[in-house]
Amino acid sequence: MKPRSLLPLLLVSLPFLVNAQPSAPVHPAPLGSQVLDWTKLAVIPTKTGERRSLFDGPTRTFVNGEGHVTTLNPGESPHEPHRHPDEELVIVKEGLIEVMINGHTQRVGPGSVFFFASEDLHGMRNVGTTRSTYFVFRFVTPASAGPAKAP
Repeated sequence: MKPRSLLPLLLVSLPFLVNAQPSAPVHPAPLGSQVLDWTKLAVIPTKTGERRSLFDGPTRTFVNGEGHVTTLNPGESPHEPHRHPDEELVIVKEGLIEVMINGHTQRVGPGSVFFFASEDLHGMRNVGTTRSTYFVFRFVTPASAGPAKAP
């Protein structure tokens, strides 16, 4: 085919080529200030208890901020011990929790706070006879936005 004979084909194909280009990534608006009413949080049943989501999305200073409340039935763990590059803060609302950090365990109750540093192996279990509830806050920074390492 001669170069001039390609021109009509190119002109006909141009609208399809333009539309086939990947669109620009959509960046959600940063999370704003808010008040979360405990009585209005949606309760989502899980196999180990229940969960209430608080927030999940980028902020002005974090790649992502995520908060939720977990309630565990007696004897339950939310998941196996694990590690991740971001830090995590947990505040116990009620119940008796056994927390494990890098192989060391401790039992604590209401008002206790756990801080899980980047890549530390950690896990929790409700060791009481009643349900346990705790707040979880995770914040991802550019330094911690990589994939989690295996336990």
